[in-house]
Amino acid sequence: MLLNLVRITFSLFLIAGVPALSWRSARPSELREIPKTSLYFSALVSQWALALMGAVVVILSWPGASRAGFQTIAFSGFLRWTLLLTVLAVLGLGFFLLLEHWGWWPKESEVVRILIPENTREKLWALFGLSPTAGICEEFLYRGFLLAEATGWFHSVFWGVVVSSVAFGLAHIYQGVNGIFRAALLGALLAYPVVRMGSLYPSMTAHFLIDGIALLWLGPKFVEQEQASGLRE
Repeated sequence: MLLNLVRITFSLFLIAGVPALSWRSARPSELREIPKTSLYFSALVSQWALALMGAVVVILSWPGASRAGFQTIAFSGFLRWTLLLTVLAVLGLGFFLLLEHWGWWPKESEVVRILIPENTREKLWALFGLSPTAGICEEFLYRGFLLAEATGWFHSVFWGVVVSSVAFGLAHIYQGVNGIFRAALLGALLAYPVVRMGSLYPSMTAHFLIDGIALLWLGPKFVEQEQASGLRE
């Protein structure tokens, strides 16, 4: 009974508590005064601390880690799914950026623009700190723990995917409506191989690659194009 209560409480924190904290911290006027590397470090500590809490809950509540997606698969399947997820996600992100550029989709929030790395040091933090941390911690928390937990609540994989994906989207509330919707879709995409094969590893690796590409290439390139467009106007 106590362990069930712990799992439910932690799940509700992922669904409602994390978005609330994310929303409270999304204040551009304050973020501009903080060095980006300090913001990155804070994000790393927060995500690893949350993942550690989740690991404790899983270890105490579940007989093994395989239920949370820590299950090996054939390398060929791992490689195929990792590449497929990465390509689809990057194409989708590019599509949303084009819609935004054409004025058919809400613009990125100011917080997102503030967090995009600009110099070499910030890009190294993004590549070797933020991207792998998101890939490991967020996949474990949302596609590993919460997906399995919500599936058990509703006795439905479909609703498990819906709940975990919406929660993942809301965790990105600091990115505005655009970011919430985009992250929820990404969450559903990354959940598919977990449901199909029971393994988090393709989703973890793809998430790392997707974030790396978004932070180091797509995001900065889009900002540069917007700035150039603004100068021409």
